[in-house]
Amino acid sequence: MEKDIFPKGWKVYLPLIVIFVIMLFFFPNVGKFKYHYQIGRPWAYETLISPIDFPILKTERELMDEREERSSSVIPYFRYDEKIRKEVGERLSKAIDTLSADADLVLSLFDDVYDYGVVSSLSAQEIENGMVFVHKDRRAAEVPVENIFDIAHAGEYIRKQLAAGMGEERADSLYAAMGLSDYLVPNLIFDQATTDMIHKEAAGYISPTKGIIYTGQLIVSKGEIVTSEIAQLLDSYRAEYLSDMGIAGNTILIAVGNGLLLLLSLLAFFAAILFVDRTVFSDSRKYFFLLTLYVISTLIIELLGAVGNTSYMHLIPFPLFALYMLAFFKRNFVFPLYTVLLLPLLVVTAEGTELFFINLLAGIVAIISYSRFNRGWLQFVNAFFIFMTLSLSYTAFVFLQNEDLGQYRDYRDIFYLGLASLFCVAGYPLIFLFERVFMLVSNSRLLELADTNNKLLRLMAEKAPGTFQHVLQVMNISDACARAIGANVQLVRTGALYHDIGKTVNPQCFVENAAPGVNYHEGLTPEESARDIIKHVDDGVALAKKSKIPQIIIDFILSHHGTTKTEYFYNMYLRGGGDPSQAGLFQYHGFKPKTKEQVILMFADTVEAASRSLKDYSQQSVTELVDRVIGMKMDDGQLEDAEISLKEVSVLKSVLVEYLMQINHARIAYPKRPQK
Repeated sequence: MEKDIFPKGWKVYLPLIVIFVIMLFFFPNVGKFKYHYQIGRPWAYETLISPIDFPILKTERELMDEREERSSSVIPYFRYDEKIRKEVGERLSKAIDTLSADADLVLSLFDDVYDYGVVSSLSAQEIENGMVFVHKDRRAAEVPVENIFDIAHAGEYIRKQLAAGMGEERADSLYAAMGLSDYLVPNLIFDQATTDMIHKEAAGYISPTKGIIYTGQLIVSKGEIVTSEIAQLLDSYRAEYLSDMGIAGNTILIAVGNGLLLLLSLLAFFAAILFVDRTVFSDSRKYFFLLTLYVISTLIIELLGAVGNTSYMHLIPFPLFALYMLAFFKRNFVFPLYTVLLLPLLVVTAEGTELFFINLLAGIVAIISYSRFNRGWLQFVNAFFIFMTLSLSYTAFVFLQNEDLGQYRDYRDIFYLGLASLFCVAGYPLIFLFERVFMLVSNSRLLELADTNNKLLRLMAEKAPGTFQHVLQVMNISDACARAIGANVQLVRTGALYHDIGKTVNPQCFVENAAPGVNYHEGLTPEESARDIIKHVDDGVALAKKSKIPQIIIDFILSHHGTTKTEYFYNMYLRGGGDPSQAGLFQYHGFKPKTKEQVILMFADTVEAASRSLKDYSQQSVTELVDRVIGMKMDDGQLEDAEISLKEVSVLKSVLVEYLMQINHARIAYPKRPQK
């Protein structure tokens, strides 16, 4: 029963080699920044002097502030209209020729005003901004507000200049007599469309840098507390290193280093399968399914890691990979596999520790909560728990970076985490595609098959009610056994319900369905009786295939008797002088159990049937029965192909004894009512 530590066969190791080569091709060939730091913690390395010139990157908050400032600051765009200036000049010249001898002064003042430009009025915001765009002589220039006039200020300017040249009293008379204010017409025409376009472009383009650190300049001293300002310098240095130095370094060493990390990650995934449930290696469908999830996850991490924007990584619903595995495997298997699946995050991405931690926590929550919230709209409840875990752990890292959440205005990552949580619901139906592609059976499918109202089980209940009661009892016994040794409970429950489905073809052949006083085997030879008994395995397989029952359940039909014999009729045959060389006539048409679940069903089925013949259900008699039945199976070699340990067999014995004692405990004899 015990196997070698490492599985054998090229089907186990060749896929690993192929995956390694494929992943190595996509792995970003860049160096890894060697410093790890955190705001509020001391700098743990030697004093860092900049070996290169690099720009200082603005923080996300600084970029947001600048965007808001640009968004709130609208610079108006005006077009200079030369026609208005000429028209006003011509009108004013005619009026001055008839009314005044001071034509040159008036015309000169108006010419100055119109040369600067006149607008109807200036808003408070335009005055506060201090600048406007003026399109004049086919060129647009940014002009200070004080260099243009509105109607009111233009009139005041002309009045003051006239007073300075001819005296205040004469200037007022001339200004009123000629009605000079009527000649003040705006020649700067506001252009709304161009204003909006310039505003959009200005708000869209913001320089990502705000200075430069030169070679030889101090970045941080050894033991110095890393403040937000120092962290900004370190972030800028890291970005420059990864974009330039990390690529321009020794490419051979970088490739070897990345290859080793990828190889170790793949070996860790292999080791997790090996030490948690090595039976997966004997089922190529499950093995290839897990490797496919590993490839998809790692490719996503590598491709998005090459983009360099950590925010996009928050869109990936990593907990969904845990749910995919949970559909086919037990919790204690899924958790270590999911943890290893996230390891590339630590290597590929800049914020690997943060991404690894928050997705690990979210995966744990998903694994725990999905057992309760896995149907219909309840999946959105599970998604809510995932989102809360992601957002809270993400917020914790925001606080660690000394960010005040009240002033933190880039909520894009939180939005991405919300989308990732919803993707866990939207992406789960792909499990049915995985079922079809890898020919697996999910826990949801097992639950559906275990519904006793489905057609095949209702047929058993109607045609073979005794067998139906038997399989229900075997199911409950198998459930207790599976929980005791950590086997797949839902799988063994479903297998137990179908293991005797073939008895519905000829139910009267079996004692539990026989009508009172009727003996089906009366008049039959031992060979004929054995043939009809054995046939229920073949009939069960035929019925299951006709009803499209998955092969994993059909395997329970084939293995629940293994390759044992119909002992009762075989012994009768031998007592009648039969030839032992014809023992094959009495042997079941199945195979020896291979999985723990198949072993459990064999034990539960045989022990439950044998227990019906007991007269005494004492601890001793039940223990002797269980030891005898299981001992016969082991002596017959029925467990030689099974992935089960002697310790687990011992645990199963104890559970079987305890369960039989409970269901066959003594009952109180009710006293008869005295007759009057």
